[in-house]
Amino acid sequence: MKINFPVGQFGIDSNLNNNAASRKEALSFTDFLNNAIKDADKLQTESEQLNQAFAMGLNDNLHQIVIASEKADIALQFTVQIRNKVLEAYQEIMRMPV
Repeated sequence: MKINFPVGQFGIDSNLNNNAASRKEALSFTDFLNNAIKDADKLQTESEQLNQAFAMGLNDNLHQIVIASEKADIALQFTVQIRNKVLEAYQEIMRMPV
């Protein structure tokens, strides 16, 4: 089963060229992580707002609430996995003999 992940949402450009101009315009890894964290936080906030509106009876579109919650959950899982891989890489580098 193939899962298509919406990489465009996280600012990943899968069609980067190898020329110097595109490398200058490309995001650094730090910028990518900061953007991913901000996007995940924004999705979490939107989900919380929709849940509060539903609890107060202001919103009756349950599908929209569930979709927003799932988007926030997936973004959080993605961010946590990136963090885990970065920490794992750092630990591996620290274990290397000098």
